[in-house]
Amino acid sequence: MKARNGPSILIIGAGFGGIGMAIELRRNGFDDITILERAADLGGVWRENTYPGAACDVPSPLYSYSFEPKPDWPQRYSGRAAIHDYLRGVAERHGVLDAIHFGTSVTDAEFDDATGQWTVRTADGDTRIVDVLISAVGQLSRPAMPAIPGIDSFAGPSFHSAAWDHDVDLTGKRVACIGTGASAIQFIPEIQPVVAHLTLFQRTPAWVIPKFDTDYTPIQHNLFARLPGALLVERFGWWSIAEFFSLGLVEFPAITRLVARVAAWHLAKQVADPHLREKLTPDYPIGCKRVLFSNDYYPALTQPNVQVETTPITGIIPAGLRTADGAVHEADVIIYGTGFKGTEFLWPMNIYGRAGRQLSDAWTDGAHAYYGITVPDFPNLFLVYGPNTNLGVGSIIYMIESQTRYIRQAIQLLADHPGHCLDVRADLEEHYNTALQQRMARTPWNFCSSWYRNSAGRITNNWPGSQTSYRRGTRHLDPAHYTLTPVC
Repeated sequence: MKARNGPSILIIGAGFGGIGMAIELRRNGFDDITILERAADLGGVWRENTYPGAACDVPSPLYSYSFEPKPDWPQRYSGRAAIHDYLRGVAERHGVLDAIHFGTSVTDAEFDDATGQWTVRTADGDTRIVDVLISAVGQLSRPAMPAIPGIDSFAGPSFHSAAWDHDVDLTGKRVACIGTGASAIQFIPEIQPVVAHLTLFQRTPAWVIPKFDTDYTPIQHNLFARLPGALLVERFGWWSIAEFFSLGLVEFPAITRLVARVAAWHLAKQVADPHLREKLTPDYPIGCKRVLFSNDYYPALTQPNVQVETTPITGIIPAGLRTADGAVHEADVIIYGTGFKGTEFLWPMNIYGRAGRQLSDAWTDGAHAYYGITVPDFPNLFLVYGPNTNLGVGSIIYMIESQTRYIRQAIQLLADHPGHCLDVRADLEEHYNTALQQRMARTPWNFCSSWYRNSAGRITNNWPGSQTSYRRGTRHLDPAHYTLTPVC
C-alpha cells in the first residue's frame, strides 16, 4: 500500500493547466508527479502562437495565477512573449521544471480494472504505469484548416497563424488572409503597413469592441510591487467587470444589448465608408461568436492597400484564390486565420476506461464531464480545461485554479484510501449535464454556427454562467458524488 501522499500522478501538457496542476499538488505534499509535454518547451498556446501582435484579450493582472501576482506586466493586455516568460518563471520558482519530459507525445492511455492503474504509452514507444492520469491539453491546441478545394495547389508559401512562418518576408507582397477570428484581428494591423496589398476573405464579420489597453509605467510597477493590495485591486476590478458582463449570457440580456451598442458605436467611429461598414456589421446576436477586442483592426481595414472580400471562396489555384463570382484574387502568400479544432477534446489520444471502453465512444454525441473534470467509467482520470469550462467572459486561469483545487481534493481522497479508484457516479454526471445543456439553450451561443458547437449542434466548450458559480460548484469535492472502489 502507498503512503498518504503516495499516488503516482501523470499530467499531460505543460501549459497553464498542467503547470498549475503540478504546483497545486506539490504545495499539498504530492511529489510523485510526471508531466509529459509533446513540444520542446512549456507554454501551450503561448508557445505555439508566435504571429505578429499575439496577445491576450484578458487583462494580465487577471490572466495570471492568484498565488503568483506579477507587478511588472508591460501592458494591461500583455503580449505572448511576456505571458510565456511569466509561465516559465512560475514553473521555475515552484520547482516543477524537473518534472517535465519534453518531446514526449502521448498516444494511448488504458485503465486496468484489476490494478486500478493507468498504462500510458508515448510515441517513442515508452510505457508508464501510474495511479492517476490528468489531461491538461486544453481546448485550443490543434489548428483548423478550411476545407477548400485545391488547398494544396497554391504555388506560394501558405501557413496557419498558429504556425507562423517567420522565414516568409511579407514586405511588398500580395497577401491573402482567410478568416476573421481572434488571431486575425491581432496580426492584420501588424502586417498591413508592410504588405503591398492585403485581401481579407471574410465569411462572417465579428463583433469588435474597444480594448482598454495601456502601458504600465515604472511608477505603477513600483506601486504594484510595494503595495500588493494595489495590484489586487486592479485584478479584482477586471474580475468584477467580467462577472458583470457574464450575467448578460443568461440572466440579464439587457447587458448584452448594451455591449452591442458599444460595438456598433466603435464600428461607426472607426469606419467612415458606409459600404465597408456594412460588410463589417454582424447579422447575428452579439455573444453568439467570440466577442473580439481591438483598437487598430478597423483602422487597418480602411487603408488603401486592404480589400475586404465577402464573396465565398470556391477554390485555391496556384496563382491565388477563386471566389464564387468567378474572380481570381492573385496572391504571393496565403495566411489561414481559421482558428482551432476546439471540440475534439483529447484527440488524437486514445483513452480507454473500464472494460476497454473508449472515451471517443462515450463522447459520440459530444464531450461531456462532471464540471468538465470527471467522466463516468474512467476512474482516476481528471481533466483540466475540459468540456464546458471555456468562458465567454473572464479568465480561464481562474477556472483552471478551481479545477486544480478540486482535482487535488480527489487525489487526497485516493491517498487516504490506498488501493482504491475513484469514479464519478453516472447518474449524477448525466443529471448535471442535462441541466447544463438546458441552461445553455438560453445563451446566445445557440443562434449561429461557431467553434463552440460540434457537428451535432451540441455546445461542448463553454460554461453558461459566471466564474463565481463555477468556483462555488467546485470548491468542495463531495465523496457522495463518487464511488470509491477497492482494486486489491
